[in-house]
Amino acid sequence: MNYVFPPPNRKSASRPRQRRIVPVRRLVAAIGKAGQDIPVERANEHVWGYAVGLDMTRRDLRLKLRDKGRPWELGQAFDHSAPIAPIYPAEQIGHPTKGALWVEVDGRDKQRSDLAKLIWSVPKIIANLSTYFELQPGDLIFTGTPEGVGAVQRGQTMRGGIDGLGELSVKAV
Repeated sequence: MNYVFPPPNRKSASRPRQRRIVPVRRLVAAIGKAGQDIPVERANEHVWGYAVGLDMTRRDLRLKLRDKGRPWELGQAFDHSAPIAPIYPAEQIGHPTKGALWVEVDGRDKQRSDLAKLIWSVPKIIANLSTYFELQPGDLIFTGTPEGVGAVQRGQTMRGGIDGLGELSVKAV
């Protein structure tokens, strides 16, 4: 799947403030069953499917906000910052716990790891989040960050994927 960041037919209000964009490939879990205070051992029952996601962070802004003791939200959530590939139903692919996860920028490796190296498993993430929020069908949960991230510039193409879930390609414009 190909994607342009931001889409060419729409200008992003946050674009002029983007200085240092860092892309991170993530496993995305799509919630299919509502729940609150979900036990770890029942968390997979709430997952409808999985996708490859790209989480882009304005690292420079996030670090400034952190250093001032302010919420990091503006550095993590901005227009077009989290494209995902098609979602595959868990009933067809299972619940991935291992498999290569990678990102290339203009054909060069930027991130290469394995789902098995994630500190928090999807069930643990769901159990933890469900103590703060009632999860609803359609909610998308991006997993943690594997090692090996780096900034991208306008004009560069990020391509990456996760074994068994396909690829996602994004061009920064």
